Amino acid sequence: MSEQRSVVITGASRGLGLASAQYLYARGWRVVAAVRSVDTGLAALREATGADVDDPRVIGVRLDLLDPDSITAAATAIQKAVGAPDALVHNAGIAAAGMLEETPMDLWERMFATHVFGPVALTQALLPAMRAAGRGRVVLISSAGGVRGMPAIAAYSAAKGAVERCGEALAGEIAPFGLGVTVLVTGVFDTEIITDSGAYTFRDFDGPYGQHHATIDRRGRAAMKIASPPAKFAAGLAAALGDRGPYVRRAIGIDAAALLVSNRLLSSRTMHQISRIAMGLPRFGRLRPSAPKANLTTRAMIRGAERLPEPIMMRIRSLVLRFQKPSPAASAGGTEQDPAI
Repeated sequence: MSEQRSVVITGASRGLGLASAQYLYARGWRVVAAVRSVDTGLAALREATGADVDDPRVIGVRLDLLDPDSITAAATAIQKAVGAPDALVHNAGIAAAGMLEETPMDLWERMFATHVFGPVALTQALLPAMRAAGRGRVVLISSAGGVRGMPAIAAYSAAKGAVERCGEALAGEIAPFGLGVTVLVTGVFDTEIITDSGAYTFRDFDGPYGQHHATIDRRGRAAMKIASPPAKFAAGLAAALGDRGPYVRRAIGIDAAALLVSNRLLSSRTMHQISRIAMGLPRFGRLRPSAPKANLTTRAMIRGAERLPEPIMMRIRSLVLRFQKPSPAASAGGTEQDPAI
């Protein structure tokens, strides 16, 4: 093993990738920035690190994850520059907002090409050298959307879920050769990707999901105000590069850590309801054309059902029914339909 460790970081010209490259460079790593524009990427990295133009620890390689030829050329350039890298960090990504029904298929194709197909191709190209060296770590970046399917970001969530499953499979395949995989589940960080300008949007605020978008947008903007700085992610990534297990799954950020714990302890049904309430989405059946309007008592019970344990709600319901006046339909021998809860 060379004394100077090398790391390849895709998407290293901005955001979490740039912060990570800066952090690792300051700690002695040889950084290969795999970016779409080498001139722009190197300029940003040199400014962040203070590196000279001829600094051998800052290397730029052109990489377009949508172009198979670019991926092949990038792998060749990486191996020529540093041989078998000690770490390969798949950081590059895109984000998109929109319900599944709203997002076009070309967005789904671009999402999977960027997060899954491109990284798989680059990994395939670099694995022979890494196996021959008997060392190396592949780091995959996931998020809350990779842990749970999140409304309004179905394409992104599906791609991140695929990233996690791919990492689990890869870990079992390459562990016997001395290589490992780490999946980093990230929380919300203050980068361009969480802003309107940094993400594709297909949201129709006047369409059938308009109420969803308005609520999610409002709550999302509130969450952005408490986003963590990119430097915190960089420190977490640096720690992950020291992992020794064949497969490690880490959370970076309090919100990500809380999600992993909740997802492990609570049922899928409960997690679905928690997500729905947190995002302010209507309850099941609430927006269907035939949905009856809930009266004051029913609305109060709905709010209680979202907050109180089931045994207490059953007791309250029995008391309400005992003192509630029968409806005309019930008095006539008919039945009254309860609104869906």
